[in-house]
Amino acid sequence: MAATLPSQDDLIQNPSLSLHESSVEMAPPTAGPTGEDASPENPKEPPPEKASDVRRRSFVILSFWAIALCFGVPIWWITTSIYRANLPLSDMLDWADGKACRPVFPLSIAIEASSLQDQEAQNLLRQTQHALDDLNDFSGHHLRLQLAPRSNDAADKQGNQELALTIRLTPGESTAAALDPNSAVLDVTYPPSAVPSASSSTSSLASYIANELRSTYAEEQSIISYLLSTSPGASEPRSKALSPEVAESLSKRTTRSMRYAPTFHLTFSLFTNGAVPNAWDIEKAIQDYMQPALSPEVAESLSKRTTRSMRYAPTFHLTFSLFTNGAVPNAWDIEKAIQDYMQPMLDVLSPIHNFTMDTQVQLYATPGAQADVLGKDDLASFINAAEWPLSPSIGGAPTINFVLFVGNQTVGTEPGSENSQSWLIPQWGTVYLQSLPPAVARVSSADLKQPMLTFAGHLLSLLGTPQTGSLPLRLSTLTRIRSADLLLRASSTLGSLARVSQALPSISIPGSVADGVAKTMRHLELACASLGGLEGLEHARIAEAEAERAFFEKSMVGQLYFPDEHKIAVYLPLLGPVGVPLIMGLLNELKAWKKRRRERAEAEAKKKAQ
Repeated sequence: MAATLPSQDDLIQNPSLSLHESSVEMAPPTAGPTGEDASPENPKEPPPEKASDVRRRSFVILSFWAIALCFGVPIWWITTSIYRANLPLSDMLDWADGKACRPVFPLSIAIEASSLQDQEAQNLLRQTQHALDDLNDFSGHHLRLQLAPRSNDAADKQGNQELALTIRLTPGESTAAALDPNSAVLDVTYPPSAVPSASSSTSSLASYIANELRSTYAEEQSIISYLLSTSPGASEPRSKALSPEVAESLSKRTTRSMRYAPTFHLTFSLFTNGAVPNAWDIEKAIQDYMQPALSPEVAESLSKRTTRSMRYAPTFHLTFSLFTNGAVPNAWDIEKAIQDYMQPMLDVLSPIHNFTMDTQVQLYATPGAQADVLGKDDLASFINAAEWPLSPSIGGAPTINFVLFVGNQTVGTEPGSENSQSWLIPQWGTVYLQSLPPAVARVSSADLKQPMLTFAGHLLSLLGTPQTGSLPLRLSTLTRIRSADLLLRASSTLGSLARVSQALPSISIPGSVADGVAKTMRHLELACASLGGLEGLEHARIAEAEAERAFFEKSMVGQLYFPDEHKIAVYLPLLGPVGVPLIMGLLNELKAWKKRRRERAEAEAKKKAQ
């Protein structure tokens, strides 16, 4: 029976009438399964899902996953994959460890002995070579002697070869030697009695020439030995195989050398067959001739040389600056001074370096130190970098500054010695202090002679030129030193690149890096085969430049500062909102599929049981 409720008109006419006063009669619930299922203990379930709807939902979820796996993942993989070009890592490490190349500098030295017979000259050559091999304790230097041809045709043929030095033998009253200041020639005079006979095995003249050659190239040997000892692969062997000549030399050395002992006692004895001589300068001789090749003093000197000299560059920019503390002088004959005093040396250096130049004049320049006599502490603050327009590198070439300051200041030196007028600033340039009369308005070329000669000498020091020997020998030595330095630096850069590639597997290696490595190794091989000449220097320079370019590749260096941990911060905000619904939908669908499968199995089991 349905419930009887008051109508709206009844409520309006009789407001006091409420629902409680109305007679409500409820029909009893109908019996049946529907009423039983709707009880609180057994809530009503939704109707069973149609099979078509189930398939449609499964297809929707699978389509999302198919798109993500078939299109999304490949696109992500292609766009984010890191290209790593194949690098010859083992060969690169061999170069860095010194196993691929043993730096050897073969130096051809010609002996002009026109005053000797052919047999005498050959005998002297053989004895001198033997004495040189006994004195040479540095395997990187091979001094090879040869007789200069007597005929003009042979001389022209030999002129095509690169000779490091020519020994010119001249008969005289005593044995003496002197280097020609203008050419790579060692003039040796000898008495006729010093010429070795055909039957003699040793000769005082041969020993004298060998000692002179050893002292001539002593500084070069020390510098190259220092470079090799300070290279990263110094502790590793520098050769894979020994040539027959080197193997024979090492065999002879092993036979005549003593067995190792931590301490050796050296006894120096002087025996005479009469009363004189009865004294000798043995202490000075030991100090001069028996000190080790790289004593602590020599190593410190070579370290200072390395700190002072500029790093190799094919081109240097020279800046000549005139600074005055007043209105005069306001002009200088710098072009004529450069042409007269520096250009000849720059022309000689042209096979090794190119030079560009500019000049400037600055009036009322106030130095950073105002003392009349500058001490060591004042030298560092003399350059007023805040006000003096000393430009850095121009056009990419390193700049060497030569500053001429006109004033009344001098540089203080040790007590009891004269004051100096200049000083060298390592890897920067030179400052020269010059005093001129107050009325001089233009610095003449004659006044610039001494400053320009000082600048020329300091330029050689800044370029790393040895301090001893004639200028041609010093420049040829500079060629070999620069070749060794560039070869070692290029090899070290290759090793660093190989270690970075192994330590960071996620870093990209573009194809340009692989091309640069291949070009570097090719030029390193050519440089190693032609060390000692300008060709070897050119190959070493190209190898060093290509190695630096490959190591500092922009696309590769940028990823060094993006660790893998940062990728989480990039991917999580992108993949989180997309991945969570896909994963949860797939899990729910798998759960529903398992449930339907279990229900079908139970239904089939009931049918079989009936």
